[in-house]
Amino acid sequence: MKLLKKKILKCMDKMNKIGLSLCFLLWGSLSAMAQIDSIPDTQIEPTEEVLLASADIKKDSTKSPNRVKLDGISAVVGDYVILDSDIEKTLIDLRSQGASTADITRCGLLGKLMEDRLYAHQAVQDSILVSDDEVNATSDRQIQQLVAQVGSMKKVLKFYKKEDEVSFRKELFEINKLRILSEKMQQKIVGDIEITPEEVRQFFNKIPEAERPVFGAELEIAQIVKEPEIPETEKQKVIDKLNTIKADVEENNASFSVKAILYSQDPGSKSKGGFYSMTRETPFVKEFKDVAFSLQQGEISEPFETTFGYHIIYIEKIRGQELDLRHILISPEIPQSAIEKATTQLDSVRQMVLDGELTFAEAALKYSDQKETKFDGGKLRNPINFDSRFELTNMDPTLYNQVRNLKDDEISRPLLEDDQRGGAPKYKILKITNRYDEHVADFAKDYIKIQELALREKQFNAIKEWMNKHIKDTYVSVNEGNKSCNFANNWVKE
Repeated sequence: MKLLKKKILKCMDKMNKIGLSLCFLLWGSLSAMAQIDSIPDTQIEPTEEVLLASADIKKDSTKSPNRVKLDGISAVVGDYVILDSDIEKTLIDLRSQGASTADITRCGLLGKLMEDRLYAHQAVQDSILVSDDEVNATSDRQIQQLVAQVGSMKKVLKFYKKEDEVSFRKELFEINKLRILSEKMQQKIVGDIEITPEEVRQFFNKIPEAERPVFGAELEIAQIVKEPEIPETEKQKVIDKLNTIKADVEENNASFSVKAILYSQDPGSKSKGGFYSMTRETPFVKEFKDVAFSLQQGEISEPFETTFGYHIIYIEKIRGQELDLRHILISPEIPQSAIEKATTQLDSVRQMVLDGELTFAEAALKYSDQKETKFDGGKLRNPINFDSRFELTNMDPTLYNQVRNLKDDEISRPLLEDDQRGGAPKYKILKITNRYDEHVADFAKDYIKIQELALREKQFNAIKEWMNKHIKDTYVSVNEGNKSCNFANNWVKE
């Protein structure tokens, strides 16, 4: 129990740096890389020679391991072969994503790959389904983002040493299929696990006082947001422009792709001619998806509005539940007079709070334009765990710079609310509503964090139990050269 607590607390300390999936490596249940904009560890379809070697291992498993030559094979789990090169590629991928590999060993990576293969193998046994559409949609998003990062498909292929896009997509398909199977199996194991307040209390009380975690200095922050009012005349100008583009494409056979490059204000797709591939699960705003899935192949939508501005969509191809589309986004101009009006309103609200006419929470409810925070006193929520506290060492740098010099009861001057996703600019005033100095965990003050630790322990126990059971029931073979690894799980069966 003592060792487990240390592992869990160490994991929580690293969560914001390398993501929850790498924390699972600490106790032998590392999930596959879940970033859609990165390529995870590689499971190449084994060659015929590898498959034959694997078959020989299974047939001769009772013989001395020295009689079996495992050239290039690190391990076999169920129907999956793990090649030596897979371990090296995983290490390269981690480094390319900016993750620290100082504490990651070859044995640790092999254990992680074996876990992923066991999850995927059992997912197939349990009839967990992954559609080709789902896998292809994930691959398409990855390729789009890779191309956006490096500039062209040719550069992507060169980086990954692939001769053509077809072979690259084929390998990426296998990678993503295994990853999604692994993730779905893990979700099935821990998805229904809940933690009761009594379990949280017992978990906390079992931690010796000298070993209780120390939480860093934290802030609670509230804000009031004003959106500059866009005149109807400016909105109409954008609608008219989009209608002109639509008519030119439909009546004069103009290129929608070229129009998107020339006029779209969407930084994520402009250079690609407005192209996106999406399913209903793709994290686009509802209004965009509703319009996209109402159109027929070859059809162009009427101009419509989202929080980002006005769009038109052209459906290039429909493949089952997946769409290939192009779109053009144009945002209306916001006149300086509207910006000045919004900031003047915020200055007025700020002064009313400072004069004691309203509390900050009352002012947020009455004047803020941000629905997500106005009904909660303007309180910001940490996007990592939805707690109201922000640890100083893990805060978004922009937000940190905006509040770091604010004193108690001080309210900032109007600031530009920078929306990384785009959309109309907004302005805000900020206040620090609570400060928490670095402190040893307190059950009452830090309940949410302690609850998360307790839940992780319960999930860990469930995963460990699942691993122990299925390792026994699944064919596993580890290369003789890897049997000395100190695996977190009992991969080397006695």
